[in-house]
Amino acid sequence: MTRDEAWEILTEFTKSDSLLKHALAVEAAMRAYAPKYGGDPELWGAVGLLHDFDYERWPEPPEHARKGAEILRQRGVDEEIVSAVASHAEWNQEQYPLDRPLRKVLFAVDELCGFILAVAYVRPDKLQGMKPSSVKKKMKQKGFAAGVNRDHILKGAELLEMPLEEHLQNVIAALQAAAPRLGL
Repeated sequence: MTRDEAWEILTEFTKSDSLLKHALAVEAAMRAYAPKYGGDPELWGAVGLLHDFDYERWPEPPEHARKGAEILRQRGVDEEIVSAVASHAEWNQEQYPLDRPLRKVLFAVDELCGFILAVAYVRPDKLQGMKPSSVKKKMKQKGFAAGVNRDHILKGAELLEMPLEEHLQNVIAALQAAAPRLGL
């Protein structure tokens, strides 16, 4: 699947600017992590773009990610992409376990990208100069970006067998590189 094909599906189903930016952020993080795990940046980037493409129409469990997987299968999308998209939702992890790098990284970066974007929006310099310590400080503030599951962020670093600080730095760097696309 090409990036253009993934973008076309994403924008067919997603109109919200914030969800599009989230997809772009997850794409950037997935592309950055792909070489570290021997993955194809194009495939990993497509997974990042598509992971929430069905969210506007089916935001509730268990439809979210399941409806998306059905649509992707109907369109002949590679099963590796389909199963990775399905795996990021906890309610699908019995069928699609976090048992391979592609799935682990998607789970690890999904909530974290949302949180880092939230931190960037309240900083005068946005992503520029952001440090893991800034993100960790905000994580302690329960009222800040309350919808982001901090346990998923911590579990993600554990899944990658990586110190949280290093994982934060990797994702911050990926988003900094994508800042123009993210409007930051």
